[in-house]
Amino acid sequence: MYYYSLSNLFYFLSIAMIFVCMIVQGNVTSTFKRYSEVKNKRDYTGADVARMLLHQNGIYDVTVEHIKGSLSDHYDPTKKVIRLSDDVYGSKSLAALGVAAHETGHAVQHAKGYAPLKLRSAIFPLVNFSSKVSMPLVMIGLMLGLLINSYTIAIFGVILFGVVVMFQIITLPVEFNASSRALNMLSEYNYLDNNEVSGAKKVLSAAALTYVAAAAASVIQLLRFIFIILGDKDRRR
Repeated sequence: MYYYSLSNLFYFLSIAMIFVCMIVQGNVTSTFKRYSEVKNKRDYTGADVARMLLHQNGIYDVTVEHIKGSLSDHYDPTKKVIRLSDDVYGSKSLAALGVAAHETGHAVQHAKGYAPLKLRSAIFPLVNFSSKVSMPLVMIGLMLGLLINSYTIAIFGVILFGVVVMFQIITLPVEFNASSRALNMLSEYNYLDNNEVSGAKKVLSAAALTYVAAAAASVIQLLRFIFIILGDKDRRR
């Protein structure tokens, strides 16, 4: 009964986290839109800043490319390329410079061997596999558990889902560190003044909360699966 109570608690928390994630994502969109309308005083584009910051950090083997979409910006460590979206690459807004500097921060992490980034990159192939098969295995395993009283498949799925959760947790310091580097570089190299840095910080802080919310939601879901399995095993004793 104890395990079922906890399972129900985590079920309601999971539902609540869906709404939290929606609110956080909405905040990212609105904050990015607000500061996308504020032009930086030095007339730089996101692509300009990314390229200049790379060179100022002694990085010459990373390219900056344009990619379609909105907020699809990312750094690809395997190909050493920073890809900036439509709203960032050619934009001169505070939001664009903040995002461009953030992605450059990831390139700097890579160049300097930042440990959490190295760990995240090392486990990515396993995470890529786990993210595709973990939930189907958990669902199938839970149904089989009710029928044949064997949760082996469900447990294997939960373990794989745990790998995904671990990846999300490791991602948090990677993202926070990249944002910290971004804001420091924008200020240190005088691309933005103090008031402008404050705007860029709000954009990056809003984006960081999406990673926190996603990780929290996944942890709650993982615990819920664990207590479902434990609860049914306890009931059948």
